[in-house]
Amino acid sequence: MRVYRATDADIASVAALRRASTEEDKGAPVTDPDFDAEFARWWQQERSRREFWIAEADRPIGFCNLVEFTRMPRPGIGRFAWGYISNFYVLPEHRNEGVGAQLIKAALDYADSVGYVRVVLSPTERAIPFYQRAGFGPADSLMLRLPPTE
Repeated sequence: MRVYRATDADIASVAALRRASTEEDKGAPVTDPDFDAEFARWWQQERSRREFWIAEADRPIGFCNLVEFTRMPRPGIGRFAWGYISNFYVLPEHRNEGVGAQLIKAALDYADSVGYVRVVLSPTERAIPFYQRAGFGPADSLMLRLPPTE
């Protein structure tokens, strides 16, 4: 198994894993004939601020991405950017094999190499122990706006 940074040549692999993730969440196949074209449009739009990693065995088995957010410049302060890990997914038959650990390591190594001041994420309840093992803890400095109620 290997983990590598995705390129434009990997659009179909990432789209297929995104589809698998959605179908797992829904518990059924999802018919969407426009999905691949829409995904390709989204990919081109987002590539300037996202990095993707793919885990591959005999085929792609997992992926994640890291979105870069930059703050407005301030006098006397250098580059201030941080990362948001999102869309983390490993095929069910490859979970608990270290795939996720290698994906998160690749994303965090990248974040460190470019000097992000923080990396955040929004985990599912099931994923919290995984992210805790990777060094994440509660975020006490961020606030969340809840959607308005009707």
